[in-house]
Amino acid sequence: MTDGFLFPKLFNSSLLFGGIIEIHYICTIIMRNNEQSYNMTKYLFSLLYLCTATAMQAQQQLPMKLWYSQPAQYFEESLPIGNGKLGALVYGGTEVDSLYLNDITLWTGQPVNRQEDKGAYQWIPEIRKALFDENYQLADSLQLHVQGHNSQHYQPLSTIYIRDYTSGKVSNYHRQLNIDSALVNISYKKGDVKFTREYFASHPDKVIAIRIRSDKPQQINCELVLTSQVPHKVKTSASCMNLMGHAIGDSDNSIHYCFQLIPKLKDGRLEVTDSTLQVINASELILYFINETSFNGYDKHPVREGAPYIEMVADDAWHLVNYSYDQLKERHVKDYQSFYDRVKICLGANRTHIVEGKAVQKNEDEESTQIPTDQLLKEYTDNGNNSRYLETLYFQYGRYLLISSSRTAGVPANLQGLWTPHKFSPWRGNYTVNINLEENYWPAFVANLAEMADPLDDFIKALADNGKHTAANYYGIEKGWCSSHNSDIWAMTNPVGEKNEKPEWANWNLGGAWLVNTLWERYLFTQNKDHLKNVAYPLMKGAADFCKSWLIENPKKPNELITAPSTSPENEYITDKGYHGMTCYGGTADLAIIRELFRNTNYAWRESSTLKKSPSFSIIPATKIFVDAEAQLHPYTVGKDGDLNEWYYDWNDYDPHHRHQSHLIGLFPGNHISHYVNLLSSNMLQNAVPSNILDACRRTLELKGDKTTGWSSGWRINLWARLRNGEQAYHIYKKLLTYVSPDKYKGPDRRRSGGTYPNLFDAHPPFQIDGNFGGTAGVCEMLLQSQYDPDFEPKYIIDLLPALPQAWKDGSFTGLCARGGFVVDMSWEDGMVESASIFSNEGGKVMVRVNGESKIIKIKAGKKTKII
Repeated sequence: MTDGFLFPKLFNSSLLFGGIIEIHYICTIIMRNNEQSYNMTKYLFSLLYLCTATAMQAQQQLPMKLWYSQPAQYFEESLPIGNGKLGALVYGGTEVDSLYLNDITLWTGQPVNRQEDKGAYQWIPEIRKALFDENYQLADSLQLHVQGHNSQHYQPLSTIYIRDYTSGKVSNYHRQLNIDSALVNISYKKGDVKFTREYFASHPDKVIAIRIRSDKPQQINCELVLTSQVPHKVKTSASCMNLMGHAIGDSDNSIHYCFQLIPKLKDGRLEVTDSTLQVINASELILYFINETSFNGYDKHPVREGAPYIEMVADDAWHLVNYSYDQLKERHVKDYQSFYDRVKICLGANRTHIVEGKAVQKNEDEESTQIPTDQLLKEYTDNGNNSRYLETLYFQYGRYLLISSSRTAGVPANLQGLWTPHKFSPWRGNYTVNINLEENYWPAFVANLAEMADPLDDFIKALADNGKHTAANYYGIEKGWCSSHNSDIWAMTNPVGEKNEKPEWANWNLGGAWLVNTLWERYLFTQNKDHLKNVAYPLMKGAADFCKSWLIENPKKPNELITAPSTSPENEYITDKGYHGMTCYGGTADLAIIRELFRNTNYAWRESSTLKKSPSFSIIPATKIFVDAEAQLHPYTVGKDGDLNEWYYDWNDYDPHHRHQSHLIGLFPGNHISHYVNLLSSNMLQNAVPSNILDACRRTLELKGDKTTGWSSGWRINLWARLRNGEQAYHIYKKLLTYVSPDKYKGPDRRRSGGTYPNLFDAHPPFQIDGNFGGTAGVCEMLLQSQYDPDFEPKYIIDLLPALPQAWKDGSFTGLCARGGFVVDMSWEDGMVESASIFSNEGGKVMVRVNGESKIIKIKAGKKTKII
């Protein structure tokens, strides 16, 4: 029995727990009935211990660390830390350690002028006339009249230089970011003295802290220099250094800041100059950095109505007196891990190896942890070193970056997340709302970080407030609200371009309509009906009201609704007459966003009976209007090449491999182009689109190819995963992990393309953080998908391993989330799910697709339910 049944079962990870139970049962029987079999019993109990250990390790991932054997020379080699508001880039030099600091609330400008371009809407009829006369050149030129100011600039806060005066040859250098604990550690020897530095950014205590130590007493001798690229003054005393200033611009109309560096010494002394602190013969040096700005909300003037930032810094400093460095570190790690530890993942298997006669569990990719991260990334790119460790590290790094950059009310992660060394960041470091801001939050819910999307909720509220004025001023629409291509900390919503830039991006006005999809996703994943009632639905309906008014009847086809003018971000077309243009009517991307919005707004109204008690839900026909309007939208069409048409006509793209694929929004991040109609029995999902549209989406991606920017690669991973093509999704994931040289590197091995920098920041290039977040979300989509349809019972569907590549044929994860408020743990072997369980606070029924079969599971509230 044991040779033929028990042992094969035990060493198959899927049935590990069942095997443990069987061993325990057999041991008990032997001990009761056969005292002669002591040795056998001892052996089985030993095996029980081994299997228990194996079961525990099956859900463990290797330590997640970025590490390097040299200091950073470039921004794209530095290590980021952040508490959601205050961030730093750690370079880790041995002669001069540079730290570039940022505060996510430090921007140029002031609240928007809500009367800007009042009356610009009068140009819309003329643009429409030009379009329907097929005069696209005139339409492009007229679009310039419907453009407002560009966004403000995200600004750097300060730069700190720690100049080391210790002499000696440097050896044994090691620099690492431990993303399991959000700690940066640096160690090296100078001569015969070992120095260590530790850095962290604490959210609960609003501080960045550094501890510098030497293994021999009184060996720390350094100079602390504090400066900034924006207007500032430095004042130094024996107890602290103060940096005060404001964002670039008129000081009477700019955000001001107060930055403080507080040193703590063990042994030694401090000497003060006008602008520096000299540390002499210390055994330990602790540095605390705190900062506050006068930003007091998107609609508050930063000076006249600014926050009391100087008093706030004093409070922050006084708070630190209550804790030792070790206590602050402990509080930081505990806070960070309360989010990070929710998800663990292994893209590979733990295998049992016999070492000196003993069974040892070893991850097949463990040797990757011994290779510096920049070298590992290069080998992955150049030599086909398909490191499961690097792929896992990149996934968890995205979660680390989101936790570290998105915890400030009303101020979501921007194009740089939180981190920039530049006086003026690329693209102003702003919020680009035709994909990039949305992509920042794709992993938030599925990767179990819903709280990190809170700042985006607040930001959308601010956009809606300003956006109702934009709707009236630029489009003559008095009902609802809209937002455009760019925004900033002041929640600007106007079309940008300043009367002279390309309409293909400047005039796009569906940013709000796309962004509110995140609000609906929050409900689907969390089942928070209060949020749906009080936040999500009113904002969604406001965006839908604008879109309903913006749609017009198609003069080419009565009873059909289209948008005009329309653009497809940020693409250009060539008409059948040869005109190379941007402005059109009935663009597919517009209609995809509106179709998703109308459908979800109707679903939001239907989802809870408690909503009907709210005045905003008292008029039932309101959502019927959106249902009827959706049915009238110009339909998807397939082009001559079998691809999904991006334009109303089957025009050619000026750039066939363009990085944007906005007309595929319905496939991802939307859900109305669904593959599930072909997976389940007929008519289960009434609202899924015909399979030929899915085929056209697939063909579109094939024609675009796989060479693109970093953030676009992140999007395409998710699109291929939704098409259930795991091999192609994985191929693009590998492309995303292409090594890219730092932007300023001029050496012989310079590489510039879409991909990943040495510090694993996403390379557009230059750096944009959205590619990191898109990559993390893409891994989730390959391993777990979920779908909602209120016309199907049950209305939630979970699909396990829907797009698993062969490279990940073995693995496990805990804590990924599915729509319906479900949390999933799972392990698999040889591409088949071996064990899976689902948890839900509220419970309920769900259809689960597992190993090619569908089963309906009833989940008990507050209980983890094993499904296989």
